[in-house]
This record gives sequence, structure tokens and C-alpha cells, in this order.
Amino acid sequence: MENCESVSGLTEDDRSRTIVKTSVVGILTNVLLAAFKAVIGLGSHSIAVTLDAVNNLSDALSSIVTIVGTKLASKNPDKEHPLGHGRIEYLSAMIVTGIVLYAGGASVVKSVEKIVHPEEPAYNFVALAIIALAVVVKLILGRYVKAQGERVNSVALAASGSDATFDALLSLSVLLSAIFFTVSGISLEAYVGILISGFIIKAGIEMMNETLNEILGARADKKTVDRVKRILAEEPATRGAFDLFMYNYGPDKYYASVHLELPDTMTVKEVDQLSRRMETKVYKETGVILTGIGVYAYNTENEEAVRIQNDVRERTLAHDWAVQFHGFYIDVEKKDMRFDVVMSFDVEPSDGVRIIHDEILKEYPDYTIRITPDVDISVSD
Repeated sequence: MENCESVSGLTEDDRSRTIVKTSVVGILTNVLLAAFKAVIGLGSHSIAVTLDAVNNLSDALSSIVTIVGTKLASKNPDKEHPLGHGRIEYLSAMIVTGIVLYAGGASVVKSVEKIVHPEEPAYNFVALAIIALAVVVKLILGRYVKAQGERVNSVALAASGSDATFDALLSLSVLLSAIFFTVSGISLEAYVGILISGFIIKAGIEMMNETLNEILGARADKKTVDRVKRILAEEPATRGAFDLFMYNYGPDKYYASVHLELPDTMTVKEVDQLSRRMETKVYKETGVILTGIGVYAYNTENEEAVRIQNDVRERTLAHDWAVQFHGFYIDVEKKDMRFDVVMSFDVEPSDGVRIIHDEILKEYPDYTIRITPDVDISVSD
């Protein structure tokens, strides 16, 4: 298939270039900040400033890992990995998490050592001015990196931006403690160091949770789900799109399957033509690859069937845990009806099926009733 706009609205090449460019800006900025802070921290015997420098260095290393991960993830599919290497980005994000957590743990150890063996810092105006400038630079960098990460749908980049913003606040706490020492002569260095360590570890845990959610299989993005369903529903013959399963193989790499409700008068030839048309349209407009389109037939020529459907839908959706009703089809002559119910996680699927089945059977005792429970994965209404 041709290169198209992805879920983030960018081609894969544009997305990769943006991530690399943003990461390079982050690396250069963090290396410079780390160098200045290291000189200040070692020269003034300030554990808080020194740890802040280490934190900047870990941010630079994280950006390097992000670049490497992006490059590896953009490799073409091969025999061993026919769906591409996109999930490498999640592995690189986990490495970044490990770096952040290690930096936080090491910072705790150093801070405790300073509490046990205190050493008074010695600041001057130049040192305070550089720390203040670092706060401003980190705030700007954090907003820039996070905005770029959200724009290109990069978990690692967005996390780096958030981390940079936290770093600015932590650098501000270092600056305030330095000013407080200069005025009062009371050193809070080691305790500020522990505070910084706590924030670093917290950021690392949040990054890890977010990345693990992607690896385990989080709910698909609502905007993307709605966009795909809207495109499918634009087809005149389609009454609805349901059971949209999206499989993530890296940021902006989605494969999906879906069921369409189509009239029972359509021929196999017409369904085939519609399916191919929809697959092409969805891919061109969203970058999502539809690997399969299933079909639910709906009644078009029997008024009694329509009446029963409306009644069954009303009875089913009267339950709070019944999120959606679809795929209904009934053969009035053979006394056979079937439909799907999307159930929330508040009820066991087997219990939900039994409850609905018993209620419908009381009203239509002559019918064979087949209910398929669906998981609440991508329901958008």
C-alpha cells in the first residue's frame, strides 16, 4: 500500500524525522545543562545541584535511546517480523524508564549519604543565575518536547517532555533552597535531593505503567475508533460498524477487523466490492489496515421482524451493563433469532447472556435464541 497519513496525520518518514530532530534538541540542551550544573555542584559542594546535573544527563541518555528505538522501529518488515518492528519503540521506552528509575535510586543513596555526612555548600551569584536560567530553559524544552511527542504519537517523546517539565520544577526547588541557605545559613540540600529523587522515581513509574499498558493492549484511542467507524458508516448500504478490534504493532501501526451491518438482500459479489472499497478508504484516510470485514445481515422485507427487533433491543438495553445491541437477525418462519450484546466489565458475560436469554424467551417461547456476548473494547457511544 502507498505511503499515507497515519493516525497522527503524518507519514511514517515525517514522524521519524520529527522524533529524531526533537530528541537531538533535547540531547544538546540536557548535555549543556548537565555540564554547567556539574561545575556548579562540584564547585559549591551542593548535592542537590549535582543530582540535578545527573538527572539532566539521564534525560540526554533517554533521548539517545529514543532515537535508536525510532530508527530500529522504522525498519521494513522481514521474514521473521512480517508486521514490522514498530513495537521496538515500546521496548526503548522501557529502557528509558529503567534509566530514569536508576537515576532516582542513585539520587536517594547520595542524598542520604549527605544527611549522614553533611557538607555546607558555597554559592555565588553566577551559580544562582545559571540555575535560574536552567529552570527557564527546561520549562521551554519540556513544553516543546511534549507537544511534539503528542503530535507524532510517540510515548517515549511525550514522556520525556513531561519529565523535562518536572525537572524544571525540581531545579526551581534547588534554586529556592540555595537562596534560602544564602539568606539564613541553613542547608536543606540533602533533603531537597531526596525530594528530587522522589519525583524522578515517580516519573519513572508513571512512564513504565503507560508503556506496559501499550504492550499489554490498552483500549484503542477513541478518536481513531470514531474516525474509522464514521468512514465505514458513510457507505449507504452500511447500517452500522461494530466489533472494531484494533491490534497495535507500534505507535501509528494499527491492524483492525470489524463487522458491518448490511441488508440481507446483498449478494456476495456486492459485499466483496464494498469490503475492498472500505479497506482502501480507511487505509488512505487513517493509516489503519483492515485485515478482515465480517458481516451482520439485517432484515429488510418483514415488518414483524422489525417489530420484534425493536422490542428485543429495548428489553436488552434496559440493563445498565448492556452497552450496545447489534447484529440482530431473525427468521420468523423458522422461529430463530440471533444478536450480539456488548457488555460492560460490571457483569460476567455468561451471567449477562443467561439473564437476557431468559427474559426474551419468556416473551418469545417458540423461538431459538442465540446471544453472542461482546467485550466492551471500542464502543464509542
